[in-house]
Amino acid sequence: MLDKICLILVILGSINWGLVGIFQFDLVAWLFGGTDAIVSRIIYTVIALAGIWCISLLFRDNGRIHE
Repeated sequence: MLDKICLILVILGSINWGLVGIFQFDLVAWLFGGTDAIVSRIIYTVIALAGIWCISLLFRDNGRIHE
């Protein structure tokens, strides 16, 4: 369950970065009062921690047999 939550957060973070890159629009900052707002900083930190957690998905054996 934690893996799925982290993946969702990473996907949301990547969408936000896509908006920043293409349109120069930071959705998180817009929703929560700017990049310096405490809520925005918490969200950025949670998404960063989710990304770090998702690194472990690269090295896990998921138990499937590869043919």
